[in-house]
Amino acid sequence: MASASSGRPTLEAVASVAGVSRATVSRVINGVPTVDPAIVDVVRRAIEDTGYVPNLAARSLVTRRTGSVALVVSEPPGHRSPLPFLERIFTDPYLGRVTAGAQEALRPRDVHLAIMPADPPAHDQVVRYVRQGHVDGVLLITSSADDPLPARLVGLGVPVVLSARITGGAMPGGVPAVDLDQAAGGRLAAEHLLATGRRRLAVVTGPTDAPFMRARLDAFVAAVTAAGLGRPAVADADFTRPGGEAAARRLLAGFPGVDGIFAGNDLMADGVSTALQSAGRRVPDDVAVVGFDDSSAAAQAHPPLTTVRQPVEDMARRMAELLLEGMGVREPGTDPGADAPDDAARPGRVVTFAPELVIRSSA
Repeated sequence: MASASSGRPTLEAVASVAGVSRATVSRVINGVPTVDPAIVDVVRRAIEDTGYVPNLAARSLVTRRTGSVALVVSEPPGHRSPLPFLERIFTDPYLGRVTAGAQEALRPRDVHLAIMPADPPAHDQVVRYVRQGHVDGVLLITSSADDPLPARLVGLGVPVVLSARITGGAMPGGVPAVDLDQAAGGRLAAEHLLATGRRRLAVVTGPTDAPFMRARLDAFVAAVTAAGLGRPAVADADFTRPGGEAAARRLLAGFPGVDGIFAGNDLMADGVSTALQSAGRRVPDDVAVVGFDDSSAAAQAHPPLTTVRQPVEDMARRMAELLLEGMGVREPGTDPGADAPDDAARPGRVVTFAPELVIRSSA
């Protein structure tokens, strides 16, 4: 710690301004949960008034924490897309929504978020970074049960929370997750298209090795066939606008009478809508289009997309809360002996959110 003669504010200076002991200031800085919230506020104001900057290296020795967590966006080996990995993840509104939601939980605890894209060449780098102790936990976005990265991260012994429930393959068991009722979302899309009189239906999917996409697809198909219609046509894509456009062109070539299309996310739905209109099909008069996510892409599309909303920000905030609980970090002033919430980060706990249909102009 710098002395007063160095000109830098000291812990003692903060204690004097706050009217508390040096030990109390230290407990506030180190996030000890037993400090009265009113005293925490006084000390934080004193820190701001004095301009005191904690010695993070010394703090980490005391707390055994770095004050950072990683948001890892993983792609499994073998995934194929015409767009580079970084371009896909940073142009998809989903990542921004996850980041915003996670920050709502992390920022009040003074925990920083490091975003780490991880296509297969970067898997070793991410594992090395986490193993070296640069972060206290991992929020992990992955789409495949065969992705080897989750098992490698869990094997390091750091807390990990998944963005979706994924079982089987290389996925380790017992990892907490936050998910959407994906099947309910697929049913909502099918029921809406059927209710608007569409009878020649098709689906544009993302990669179906992603369990959430498979659940959406299977539920959509089941709802359509239960209504007495034939199995919908299916065209594969890659969760991107260009992928949606290409899939729609293939559908029109092989199934020209299609009058309703469900796309597995809003970016693909926007691409589908663009391809349809380029082919002279009116949306929704000739072909209705339903997306999934209710991202900014849905509202900005022409016409604006009817879509199945998943509350990504709320889901990401809950992911971060579960991770903090797994790390033993509580809200300042919380009784450390208090019972954990019902959906705390117990092994294998999955918190499930419900989807909603948002009706706009495309269907």
